[in-house]
Amino acid sequence: MLLWGVGVILLPGCALVRRHARPELATRVAPGDQPDKILYEKATNEIAHGRYDVGRLTLQTLINTYPDSEYLSKAKLAIADSYYSEGGVSGLTQAEAEYKDFITFFPTAPEAPEAQFRVGMAHYRLMAKADRDQTEAQLAEAEFKEFLLKYPDSRVMPRVKARLREAQEVLAEGEYWTADFYYTHGAYLAARARYQTIVDKYPNFSGGDTALYFLGQSLEHVRRGSEATPYYGRVITDFPLSSHVADAKARLTVLHQPIPQPTRATLARARADAARRTNRDWLSKLSGVMASTPDTSTTLHGPVRLGAPPPGGPEVAKAPTAGGPATGNATIMVQPMGDAGLTAGKPVDPKANTNDEAAKSKETTPEKSPPDSTTPSEPPKKKSRFHVLKKVVKPF
Repeated sequence: MLLWGVGVILLPGCALVRRHARPELATRVAPGDQPDKILYEKATNEIAHGRYDVGRLTLQTLINTYPDSEYLSKAKLAIADSYYSEGGVSGLTQAEAEYKDFITFFPTAPEAPEAQFRVGMAHYRLMAKADRDQTEAQLAEAEFKEFLLKYPDSRVMPRVKARLREAQEVLAEGEYWTADFYYTHGAYLAARARYQTIVDKYPNFSGGDTALYFLGQSLEHVRRGSEATPYYGRVITDFPLSSHVADAKARLTVLHQPIPQPTRATLARARADAARRTNRDWLSKLSGVMASTPDTSTTLHGPVRLGAPPPGGPEVAKAPTAGGPATGNATIMVQPMGDAGLTAGKPVDPKANTNDEAAKSKETTPEKSPPDSTTPSEPPKKKSRFHVLKKVVKPF
């Protein structure tokens, strides 16, 4: 059998000979050896020496010639690894496709978690800076989250979490710059929406304390100061070493709200993050500005959270009414509680609370009498050009 693609000649009943440009490099194999194994070893050797095209061609020959080989999955993975090692936009793009192809055909292979991790890393290595296109960062975040859902017990988990935090750092920084632009120009509603996205989706953002504080400031600017209270509180509890802690305490004092205290675990984590942070000199800062890759050195090491943030409003337990929906064996229903129930010390029905507030507003607001349609208001008379002369002549 003659394999022209890789220069392999299989002589009947005797040996496998690899043709080279130099005869002294030809390899003879005993009849009992496995040809697929020889092809796999030669291909991996070519890839290790940077001859990616030759190695991939050899692996593809192995796949086409020996479809039942025990080296089939390894050959498929080695092709993807060759593209990943080659790098570049085209190489990493092709590596992503090959890794996903491997996961599709060999979902239970022990190398599947590593393949999924490298799918995310292919996008991670193509990430741009925070002020550029964020498509690759978003794709990297999605692939890393998929890894956390599919392989929660993998040994690669710590590396995946670290890369996920760094991808989210880049995404959050891009959102923060947009929010800061809106806030500086007085567009507080738009700034509030951007700060809210950072707070909800990227809790490990290194500038999360600033985002929380200015989210509260944006709400105060649009006359919704009561909604700013939890965000000022989170500045103190989640970022106890932040420079905005004193300002957040001052705002809570002005709003007549209690000042929370951080836990020991949060304080220890904040100190650990501060110890890892190094002061960069002007040369390293200049090189960071000139670099095309994002800077993720300030990424915090907090817990990774998947899905939507937990609900923030207080709730009250209430027994179901006779005409309400059936809840099986349950005898308790949960529904949101208004501010009146919190201040009075007992649950208040939100419907009754709404009716009471409406009645109070009617009592305190005087009704305006409708304008009289029978006596239309006359427009002001236009002054003549001689009105000044009339004032002088009138006394005489």
